[in-house]
Amino acid sequence: MASGESQSKGRIAIIGAGYVADLYLASLCAFPEIEIVGVWDRDAARLAHFAAYWSLPALAGFEAVVKARPDIILNLTNPSSHAAVTRQALEAGLHVWSEKPLALEMSEAIALTELAKARGLHLASAPCSVLGRAAQTLWQAVRDGRIGRPRLVYAELDDDFVSSAPFRRWFSASGAAWPADDEFRTGCTLEHAGYYLSWLMAIFGPVRRVVGGSARCLDEEQTGAGHAAPDYASATLYFDAMVARLTCSIVARHDHRLRIFGDDGILEVADAWANGAAVRVRRRHVLRRRLVNSPIARRVPWAGDGHPMLGRRGAASMNFALGVAEMMRAIAAGRSPRLAGDFALHLTEASLAMQMGGDHRMATSFDAMEPMRW
Repeated sequence: MASGESQSKGRIAIIGAGYVADLYLASLCAFPEIEIVGVWDRDAARLAHFAAYWSLPALAGFEAVVKARPDIILNLTNPSSHAAVTRQALEAGLHVWSEKPLALEMSEAIALTELAKARGLHLASAPCSVLGRAAQTLWQAVRDGRIGRPRLVYAELDDDFVSSAPFRRWFSASGAAWPADDEFRTGCTLEHAGYYLSWLMAIFGPVRRVVGGSARCLDEEQTGAGHAAPDYASATLYFDAMVARLTCSIVARHDHRLRIFGDDGILEVADAWANGAAVRVRRRHVLRRRLVNSPIARRVPWAGDGHPMLGRRGAASMNFALGVAEMMRAIAAGRSPRLAGDFALHLTEASLAMQMGGDHRMATSFDAMEPMRW
């Protein structure tokens, strides 16, 4: 546990025992103050295997989940089920942490957010890497003025030519197959844009306008029939005081870089999916009549003591439970979780706008997020 954060015991129940659930369980093991009261999945065989692997109580339906008296429901179901399961949990009077996306339609996301507010509950959404060491260090470097005033961001979330990858051989720790159909059907933008969108929102505030384009580059023979979601999207994001360009694809060569260009230099991060990714600053110099960016990028010291770190699992080296743990502490302290409410809704709107393409004026906003206390 990081210094500056009080330890609060809490209970969670998990709905959904698929591929991503294993990533959460490995991360939750780093937070002994969180008790997992049980797990439920509509696939009885998958539920039995997952529960046995992690030594968890297998719950027999949603009613059993409610009877287990969790403080938070961890909604790790298929994307098409996120909204319905979240609504059911909120109507039962339970706080919810939902895997991304919060919903597949903006109207659903708005309705869920309003329901949570009306019930006095918190609804938060993944991803949580913005609470991690790399993102918080990057944010600290911006606040410290290491590159002067930020002017422009280039952010990449390209995952290589996934349709040619051996994804049928990708399995989680407990044996769940990588959900290829869900990934292709939902689209890489809704699945992944939030990783850097959340960082940019925390650092620079609400997005005011999204202008971009999206396309379907791959054929059905490559990803499966009926998968019409864009596999490429690129958008210019207009904030109050700066501009960012964010690109997502499962076609272009793997590239997860983020670069913030400022008056006095460049801040660089190599990988959004690594809590321990180095944050580097590259200074700019004038040599005689030439402008030169330093060939040496110096590492920025970590901001604070950090949080429990995990090794690489699959494509990521992230602690997936940072958001749930922060949510638990926030509820115990009587404050709103950093990734809940208006923040989660704004993230959903921006992600959907990127996926749709075109010129979109944002209708939602949120109050400034506080950096992690560590």
